[in-house]
Amino acid sequence: MLIPVPPGIRGLIFDCDGTLADTMPIHIAAWCDSFAARGVTCPEDFIQSVTGMPAEKIVAVFNQRYHHHIDALAFAAEKNRRARERLSEAAPIDPVVDIVRRYRGILPMAVASGGTRDNVLLTLRALGLADCFETIITADDPVKPKPDPDIFLEAARRMRVAPSHCQVFEDGDAGLEAARKAGMVATDIRPFVGRGN
Repeated sequence: MLIPVPPGIRGLIFDCDGTLADTMPIHIAAWCDSFAARGVTCPEDFIQSVTGMPAEKIVAVFNQRYHHHIDALAFAAEKNRRARERLSEAAPIDPVVDIVRRYRGILPMAVASGGTRDNVLLTLRALGLADCFETIITADDPVKPKPDPDIFLEAARRMRVAPSHCQVFEDGDAGLEAARKAGMVATDIRPFVGRGN
């Protein structure tokens, strides 16, 4: 199914994991394996509910919600290492990648991801999209994480496009909320790829 880009849009911003690339099974396995290595069980629906946040923040939310005291930085490093080992296997999410291919060279495009720069670049290379984006912003940049709009506003600033003329493609509730707060057109890709909200 074709995802529409409305008239008047002058810049496109994409989340990476779960939006451009079907990496969620890889990341969920990395989360589960990292928790299991500590003898902790993590509900998969918890991971789904925090999609788009940086790993350290996810661990902090997990600690608060489930009364654990896991070292967020050490855990995030381990989880990201486990994911990185398998990201070359990432498959494209075709309806979204089609937009990138359709608008390459026509509109400025950015990636705004809660993932680490290394993981995002590895994923984009695996998809053959590494040279499609003028701007790539990740959890390694000094921006507030989703659902704060900061990451999308910074992407718009770098692309030199007014936020109201940007369209954001997202698969996570935090990212969609951030896009709306930024005053951008927020597009939930899940209905186009057969996933409910």
